[in-house]
Parts: sequence; C-alpha cells; structure tokens
Amino acid sequence: MSEQTYRPQTVAFMDRLADLDAGERARLKRNAGKTLAEARDTALALFYRLIPPGVPETQEEIYFLVATLYPLAESGKNGNLGDALRRARMMAASEEGLDRHVEVLLDADAEQLPFRLRQAIHYLASSRVPVNWPQLLEDLLNWNHPRRFVQRAWARAYFGKTSD
Repeated sequence: MSEQTYRPQTVAFMDRLADLDAGERARLKRNAGKTLAEARDTALALFYRLIPPGVPETQEEIYFLVATLYPLAESGKNGNLGDALRRARMMAASEEGLDRHVEVLLDADAEQLPFRLRQAIHYLASSRVPVNWPQLLEDLLNWNHPRRFVQRAWARAYFGKTSD
C-alpha cells in the first residue's frame, strides 16, 4: 500500500497541532464540535496562530473542527475514518448500534457534521482506536463534493468485506 500524500497546508497544520501543549489542547477540546462563531475561551486566537498561510477562508470552519477534535483521540497513520470505526466495531459489544451511528454520520450535512463527527471521535477515543488526522482533514475538505466520494470511501471501509 502506498503512503498517502497530503496538501502542504494539511501537513503544516498537523505539525502545529502535534506541538500544542496541554493547556492549548484543553482550550481546543472545550470547543469540540463548535463553529468559529461559537468559539470561546481564547480558542479563536489560538486557532488563527495554528492555521497555515494559504488556507482559503471558506475552509476555515473545517480546519477549526479538526483542531477542536484533535485533542480527543490519539493519532494514527492508516486508513480513513471508516477504517477506524471498523476497527472499533470489531471490539464493540453492540455492532448494530454503531452501524446506525455510522449510517447517520455518512448522511450528515454540513450543519449536522460537527456533532456527528464529535460523537464518532469520542467513540474511537473510548475504544482506544487512533484517528488518521491528516486523512480526516483531507476528507472533510471534500465532504460536500457532489459525487460523495468521501462518504462512499468511509462506507466501503466500514461496511465492506475485508480480508482481516
């Protein structure tokens, strides 16, 4: 399997998130799933120090969402969010409940996405399953694509037949 190549802004952003101290992580964590307009606790100032040059203003909400979710779960290097949820599913007592949550996440629009994604990340953290944060950021930047290729990739990874 070849290693994923990410946009330079994604790499720079992930490097900056990885360098946060405990207090900065806590500030972002308190804003998990909120929009930029709802941000509090000096999170805006911290966020605008983290965001790399060249990120269009139209993408700032997605970057903020990822920044606030980042402190919730460990970092991993493989797969997309569907893969991570599948790994958590293999440890779950109730697969049907998680299956339904994933279906709802896949159908989430831009307004519902922060709440649904925060639920999924909390679940992964409680299951001790890491998140591939750069891939998640890249996927969320393409969430509203008319072909829904991100949602299809997550569904394939989660619900599809695997050899493991």
